[in-house]
Amino acid sequence: AEKLNLIPGKVQGHPDGFGFLIPDAGGDDLFLSPKEMAKVLHGDRAMVRQSGVDRRGRPEGKIVEVLERANNKLVGRLIRERGVVLVAAEDRRINQDILIEPGRDMGAQAGQVVMVELIEQPSVYAQPIGKVIEILGNYADPGMEIEIALRKHQLPYQFRPEAMKQAEAYPKTVQKKDWEGRIDLRELPLVTIDGETARDFDDAVFCEPQGKGWRLVVAIADVSFYVKPGEPLDQDAYERGNSVYFPRRVIPMLPEALSNGLCSLNPDVERLCMVCDMQIDGQGKIKRYKFYPSVMRSKARMTYTKVYDMIVNPKGETAREYAWLLPHVQHLYALFQILLKAREQRGAIEFETIETLMMFNENGKIDRIVPSSRNDAHRLIEECMLAANVCASDFLQEHGHPALYRIHEGPTLEKLEKLRGFMAEFGFTLGGGDTPHAKDYGKLMNLIKGRPDEQLLQTVLLRSMQQAVYSPDNVGHFGLAYESYTHFTSPIRRYPDLLI
Repeated sequence: AEKLNLIPGKVQGHPDGFGFLIPDAGGDDLFLSPKEMAKVLHGDRAMVRQSGVDRRGRPEGKIVEVLERANNKLVGRLIRERGVVLVAAEDRRINQDILIEPGRDMGAQAGQVVMVELIEQPSVYAQPIGKVIEILGNYADPGMEIEIALRKHQLPYQFRPEAMKQAEAYPKTVQKKDWEGRIDLRELPLVTIDGETARDFDDAVFCEPQGKGWRLVVAIADVSFYVKPGEPLDQDAYERGNSVYFPRRVIPMLPEALSNGLCSLNPDVERLCMVCDMQIDGQGKIKRYKFYPSVMRSKARMTYTKVYDMIVNPKGETAREYAWLLPHVQHLYALFQILLKAREQRGAIEFETIETLMMFNENGKIDRIVPSSRNDAHRLIEECMLAANVCASDFLQEHGHPALYRIHEGPTLEKLEKLRGFMAEFGFTLGGGDTPHAKDYGKLMNLIKGRPDEQLLQTVLLRSMQQAVYSPDNVGHFGLAYESYTHFTSPIRRYPDLLI
């Protein structure tokens, strides 16, 4: 291929009919004309020869061979025109209509959303041909946008029968024999604190004063006891990678028998867990920690709203209702304030983003979108999870065990240059030279706080940084200002945490 100047890569379609080849080896993308794109679909892999440049000076390619077809099934809208049945793909990057073989439309009506299986891929001489294998319904049906999204992004939304069988075969309750080798924490007042709509509870917390510092216990659902490497449940979880959250619907990483049942730290039932038991000093520094398998019994399923109400209104109705829990919440809040100071001293970046909540009408359509702000109860749990994650990372690194770290690299020189140029127009500078620290970002964040254009400047700062990713190479976490960090606290909904 190299001798013939052939370039392998992935095809990226455009709604206007043209496309690009993204070379495997990097370098400039090659423009593919609509005529070339007629031979392939978005996502296919192809071998291309550069044939010149287009009128805009971009290198132009000619497809020599299709190496790999990416699309076997597509979701789209059915069209009937003069006796011919076509399906227009929902993914606009697939510009070609799929011709449906006569008699293979399952009786779908014009305008309905259908799933199509491709019988013939596109070629120089013919458009793609397919058959309807599922009728999803009408475009305006409630929840249709989710059904389309699942198929459009090829999200695995059905568990294999083997995985379901394995999940259903487990007893509905924890068995006494499973307690063997576990420390009994059933009497410890561990509680879960989550959002109102949460149904899978990964983590429970407890805090008490200890000498001049604190004892913080973070109990994490021991999913690994039930999901063993290579088994059907593990294979499905690995394929999914994580749970996917849509408004009003969740595509879980594990079947509900586990995610909402046996693995979820529901109140007043025994659950197996992995505990991170920490000693934290008065300055918020973790002095000691240990991990151990345990059996626990959550004493309450609390929400952020209720906990926040107890924090700000310790004599209010919620505090009276949960009088037994109030001291524990106050202990957690006192530790949170210490951890927050340690976070500031460390120089971790605190972005104040406004999240949104979708409100639906009775027809299942979005009625309005309202802002949703985080309170101190959210941040309290976040700090507890950060502490447990840091301990997990430290433990694995100390023992030289291969692991997936959650890394966040600092900004590239190119992005730094652009950021500084933009900020200079507003009279701001970012310190730290070519290798700024998170503290330098924090100082700049403090300067822009309260300005009318705060959201704009904060967004530009956020976009100047690289994305956090999982990696076996630990290079630290720039944004959180940690030398070592991993994800351990959400094994029900994130595969990397289950792996840890």
